[in-house]
Amino acid sequence: MNQRSSVPARALAATALACGFIVVVVIVATSLGGGGNGGGSGGGRSGGQATTRSGADGKGRTPKTYVVQSGDTLTSIARRTGVSVARIVALNPGVDPQILVSGETLKLR
Repeated sequence: MNQRSSVPARALAATALACGFIVVVVIVATSLGGGGNGGGSGGGRSGGQATTRSGADGKGRTPKTYVVQSGDTLTSIARRTGVSVARIVALNPGVDPQILVSGETLKLR
């Protein structure tokens, strides 16, 4: 009789453990996934560009430089400025693409 009563408890414990693991994974993923806002308002991060993309001609001129903000990646900078990641790396050979320093100025053209 004692054997039968422990089976539901073990199943419930395994289910609770799996649910707890899923909750931890979701929390970690949302805290690390910072760039998922689709380029909307980034909480004051729009000040990273030294010049604007859209010129008077409406063709979207590329800015000369970009000041790296906290949380920026080369991909997010490329998406925001319209300059490819390869071009940013080529213009900034001394910059480590894996470690961007906040406040660092990158050449874009």
